[in-house]
Amino acid sequence: MATLGIIGAGTIGTRIAKQAIAAGLDVILANSRGPETLTEKVAQLGARARAATPEQAARAGDWVVVSILPLAAYQQLPATELAGKVVLDTGNYYATRDGHIPALDAGEITTSEFVQQQLAGAHLVKAFNNVSEHHISALARPAGAADRTALPVAANDPQAKAGAAELISRLGFDAVDAGSLADSWRFEPETDPYVLPYCADPDAMWAAWVQLVAALRSGTAPQPPAADPGAVPLPADRLRTLLAGTSRKLTDDRLIA
Repeated sequence: MATLGIIGAGTIGTRIAKQAIAAGLDVILANSRGPETLTEKVAQLGARARAATPEQAARAGDWVVVSILPLAAYQQLPATELAGKVVLDTGNYYATRDGHIPALDAGEITTSEFVQQQLAGAHLVKAFNNVSEHHISALARPAGAADRTALPVAANDPQAKAGAAELISRLGFDAVDAGSLADSWRFEPETDPYVLPYCADPDAMWAAWVQLVAALRSGTAPQPPAADPGAVPLPADRLRTLLAGTSRKLTDDRLIA
């Protein structure tokens, strides 16, 4: 039986775990605080899930999803155990959260190229970073479904990209090849394929982002969004068009930096 290792038990990692279990995969879930802190979450996921250390999740996974923050935490990942593994990186760079990284601010490298530097032996694939957590559950469909949604993937290793596409298909999505890790800026924050095309009401999502930024800048507590943006399928052809036509958003160009 195939096994998915997941390092990072936040909202994205947990939603992916649920989809993996529904697809018949075993899941090994890990975080930075230890397996004992995941007892309740693993019980909710069911018999196919178990908690472990990051090292154990890395060793056991046929694929490994890494969904952690901030970016500095990638330096604490078990690089030795992840060497040779197909590692799906869901992360994004936000300077206000991660601290300014000059090479990322200037666009000299992409976020996933930065992560690849931390995990030199891993076969890194950028994936699942351009959707919100509720889209992972709301938009998953069986293979061949007319309303199947597509997600972009980027990697330097063609075999790793193919392996990640296989996993993504089992989780309920088509995978669209977005190029190498150097090309992965095409679906980083605030580009055309980022989150909004998967929302039934993109204006509501954008308004929620603006509200969040205003709250962060004023030091007040963010309020719940006025409207639920919902979810809408994004076909592969439409995703390819968005990837081809988007412009790059560097730190200084973004609403949420």
